[in-house]
Amino acid sequence: MFQQIPTSRPQTPLLDSLDLPKQVRDLAADQLPQLANELREYLLYSVGQSGGHFGAGLGVVELTIALHYVYNTPDDVLVWDVGHQAYPHKVLTGRREQLPSIRQKDGLSPFPKRSESEFDSFGVGHSSTSISAALGMAIAAKSTGSHKKVAAIIGDGAMTAGQAFEALNHAGHTDTDMLVILNDNDMSISENVGGLNKYLAKLLSSKTYNNMREGSRKVLSTIPHIWELASKTEEHVKGFFTPGIFFEELGFNYIGPVDGHDLEALVRTLGNMRDLKGPQFLHIITKKGKGFAPAEKDQIKYHALSPVGASAKKAKTFSNIFGKWACDTATLDNRLMAITPAMREGSDLVKFSEKFPDRYFDVAIAEQHAVTVAAGMACEGAKPVVAIYSTFLQRAYDQLVHDVALQNLDVTFAIDRAGVVGADGPTHAGAYDISFMRCIPNMVIACPSDETQCRLMLNTCYEFNGPAAVRYPRGNASEDEVTITNETVEIGKGEVLQQGEHVAILCFGPLLHEAKKAVAMYKQASSKQVTLVDMRFVKPIDEALLLSIAQNHQHIITLEDNAIMGGAGSAIDEFYAANHIQPNLVNLGIPDAYIEHGSQAQQWAEMGIDANGILAQLNKID
Repeated sequence: MFQQIPTSRPQTPLLDSLDLPKQVRDLAADQLPQLANELREYLLYSVGQSGGHFGAGLGVVELTIALHYVYNTPDDVLVWDVGHQAYPHKVLTGRREQLPSIRQKDGLSPFPKRSESEFDSFGVGHSSTSISAALGMAIAAKSTGSHKKVAAIIGDGAMTAGQAFEALNHAGHTDTDMLVILNDNDMSISENVGGLNKYLAKLLSSKTYNNMREGSRKVLSTIPHIWELASKTEEHVKGFFTPGIFFEELGFNYIGPVDGHDLEALVRTLGNMRDLKGPQFLHIITKKGKGFAPAEKDQIKYHALSPVGASAKKAKTFSNIFGKWACDTATLDNRLMAITPAMREGSDLVKFSEKFPDRYFDVAIAEQHAVTVAAGMACEGAKPVVAIYSTFLQRAYDQLVHDVALQNLDVTFAIDRAGVVGADGPTHAGAYDISFMRCIPNMVIACPSDETQCRLMLNTCYEFNGPAAVRYPRGNASEDEVTITNETVEIGKGEVLQQGEHVAILCFGPLLHEAKKAVAMYKQASSKQVTLVDMRFVKPIDEALLLSIAQNHQHIITLEDNAIMGGAGSAIDEFYAANHIQPNLVNLGIPDAYIEHGSQAQQWAEMGIDANGILAQLNKID
């Protein structure tokens, strides 16, 4: 058991001798525990240096080794759900020395990525896609006569999403050969791991048992009534001893639970199951953060880790502003209901959940349900607030359109992680929410530029009687003191912060602080004053302000942290075109490309929407 994160690279001679999984398969079985210990220590050191997802990888060290030991990867394929747990997989598949670069610009992707390695069979990042993808692969492989094996590895959290059950329902009614591994680190069922369960897993996965079962079925099926009795007896005995009757009813052969840290049992069970026909389901029990005492004690804290030695001082984030606003507003209005799809900590609803437990609803990884249950609440006079990441709201688009906006229901959306998010890369970037919401009738969309404006926009959108969204980024915009207020602003009205001539910058959201730097540098160099506007709302747009700007400025720059296509700048382009006004327009935002991981500042610079990029546009106008 490790107590501290190593500050220097540990001695890992066995791990260092292995560059690809085929070398893992050449090891003797009694060498695997040493490999697990070295891999776990190397993960502690490497993630300690780079930061990143932490506890999940430590929990699947033994499983990862066993899978690559039994399966002929990359010819056999492994599909890792979400990818938080894929760091050990990256280490064993030729990326050991690159692991310290993970989540950094030009370094390893934080999640499995097809273009990064042939061992990454499917790109992931969002939850609960693995079973669907693995089933598709297995069906396609079978159609070509391939004998490759396919396994999906999914966590108990990801199993709460509807897509996982849709895939299970489909897979169980095919005769496709595939394996689903449920990595269950829920401590409430840890008592299921023991001698009896290990014995049952060994028995139920063995070729002897399965051959005997198939042989018995063939014989008994010829005898009237006996076959029905035998089938029911097997079902009830197996259901009595194992929790797998649900998965059996879906059409899977259920095995487990198995201790996910018992390498010998894992190798044996996987070896037995690899060649079984039809849909197979292996249930393993693991401990998140396994082998590192602090992570085992506090799994939430150690889900992800900042680099060792990183400053602990943090300014108030937009998420913190939302969390305090939710508590303050709920104190004044008992109609407020807070809903989140498994993002209590990320959305800063911990205090709310403690203070208002009867008005807090974590619906698990079920974004579609989160939006529709909010719609149902609104029908009965509640004031639901859905706290959701921009990238995850994509998964509930139909519910946003059909269940909320079409009925013009009073639901407020607090959309966190809008814009690029830094180290998590394009799978988690909130690049499209303005574009996909702007076209929906009845929607109000607010883009606060700083933390004080965020509070004002939350007040305003909550008081609005209809569907309204406040989008805000990861992190913070400034370290200025936040003004705590219950005031509202007029919906759809922008604010001119600085009056100039010739050029106007119309800003939507927190890139305003980059625009302020740019216009200051521009004035210092050219002595010219630029008009700077905090637009505040994308929908409705401030048409009167846009007409005034067009009358007094020849050049207009729009600035946003959303895709340019269909974004806020496009709204301005459309307004001017509809009114036969033709100013010189430049739209700055996220281009028609996926922006790879790095820091937010690096991503802004790459897209030309930081202060230097904005200044370059101003200089082009000259």
